[in-house]
Amino acid sequence: MKINNSHHFFLLAGFGTISCLTNPTDGFSSSVSAGASSSRVRPAWTSERRRRVGTTTRTATALRDSAENDPIDNTQRLETLAKIANEALSSHGTEIFKPFHARVAVIPPSNDDDDDDYDVPRQFRRLGLIASEPVSKADQTIAAIPFYDSDGSGLALAPHLATKVVYKDVLPEGYDGWTGDIGLLAMLLLNEMARLHVDAATGDASPKGVSDLPRRKPPVQSLMNAYVAALPSHREMSELHPLLWNEEEQEILQSSSTKKIYRLLDDVDDDAAWLEETLWNADRRTFPETVSLRIRSPDGTDDDDDDDWIEERPCFSPEGFRYAVALVRSRSFFVDGSLRLLPFLDFANHGDFDSYEISGGGIGTLWGSAKGAFLKSGKALNVGEEVEISYGPKGPAEYLLDHGFVPGMCRHSRRGGSAITAELTFEVDDGDRFRDDKLDVLEYETYDLAPMDPSQSFDVVGGVGSTGAPDPAMIQFLRLVKLGGRDAFLLESIFRKEVWGFMSEPVSEENERDVVMGVIDACEKALEDMEGED
Repeated sequence: MKINNSHHFFLLAGFGTISCLTNPTDGFSSSVSAGASSSRVRPAWTSERRRRVGTTTRTATALRDSAENDPIDNTQRLETLAKIANEALSSHGTEIFKPFHARVAVIPPSNDDDDDDYDVPRQFRRLGLIASEPVSKADQTIAAIPFYDSDGSGLALAPHLATKVVYKDVLPEGYDGWTGDIGLLAMLLLNEMARLHVDAATGDASPKGVSDLPRRKPPVQSLMNAYVAALPSHREMSELHPLLWNEEEQEILQSSSTKKIYRLLDDVDDDAAWLEETLWNADRRTFPETVSLRIRSPDGTDDDDDDDWIEERPCFSPEGFRYAVALVRSRSFFVDGSLRLLPFLDFANHGDFDSYEISGGGIGTLWGSAKGAFLKSGKALNVGEEVEISYGPKGPAEYLLDHGFVPGMCRHSRRGGSAITAELTFEVDDGDRFRDDKLDVLEYETYDLAPMDPSQSFDVVGGVGSTGAPDPAMIQFLRLVKLGGRDAFLLESIFRKEVWGFMSEPVSEENERDVVMGVIDACEKALEDMEGED
């Protein structure tokens, strides 16, 4: 990722668009972000708390200049990984996929002028999916994978498999880390890497981790092994993902966005520290700090060192956990009510247009129907054309923190197109005399909505493409948060089942003024934080 003065300005402009509230001609609107933030007490995110040793990250220009020698753009390495994945798919794909009409391939750098330094992945060769059969129309299924949620005997990984299957006898009952489902998926991924561990001197298999779980048939396990081998290395992720960027770049990002990377890093580091002290250090034979994976091309020979090498990866350690969390954030999908890793489907790269998100549904099998995930084409494709998916309707800050890049669709406002986003968080104050009543409304009386946390985050959108109207969901929540004084009678039990509906309309002039001032105060506070961390 290129981090320089112009990049810093873009981040301030792109993620700090809340300043539009002090410039009414720009307008603003908002939408509920994917998932509300939980209410937590954290120390201040000062730079001193974030001093860390990290891989030095070069600029995008420097990376391009050293493309032949750098693993981020090592064509031979990527071709070997693609061969490993495709060999497994050819030999065992029918055991699990229903169907898989694609192949893993090395995708060349984009020649599109719209792909500038903010969309780093498109500047380099990378793995992706290409159609192996003609696709005649949009909405045609390219690949489908069943979940096997009960025992994890398939390829798809879900958080509950960590607590109920793999680490069932290791983690305490009710374990709930700061990183939530992402952390549980990261632990599953680390275990799959550990199962592939080899003796670095001999190259012989020496499985680590909870090596016999989940139990899979040999063909399915072969697919999982090929998938894990083909994942980006730690060094590659250090170049591409913010969680593994160096300290200087993380500080720039922290001071440039309302979606704070230090909050995320604190969550990751706190979970890693607890796991290391409580679990990993107690049994380093099972949970090694690093593992060695043998990467070998299916058509290589014993004398061909270029197609056969030992790759060391951090594993059950703070650095390994951060590496796994970065992989999960960049590759997971929310499907059928759960966050999931979907091996091989996740090789599909993001496309802004003519692309669909991964979706859930029923998959026909020999024994009936099973729940699973579908990858569908957004357009007709010829054999060899890239299969792209949508990573979802996220703002630029979320794309950057999840995937390490900002796609063009989030940057159109720079060219006079649609709006850009920031994030604001509001919560019911701990000192609110009516807090219990408001929490009761949020938990039980939000009609067809799921119970709501007392802290909610919203994406705020501004710029040329914005309508200027704030999101009704944000205003509705804030009206309840600010409810008090002469309006507090609406919290009486007689109105309890109707009060949430009442909040969709103005309550009183005083309440509406408090809502507007609440938004303005949040915006000014976010801008002050940016200036204070510059």
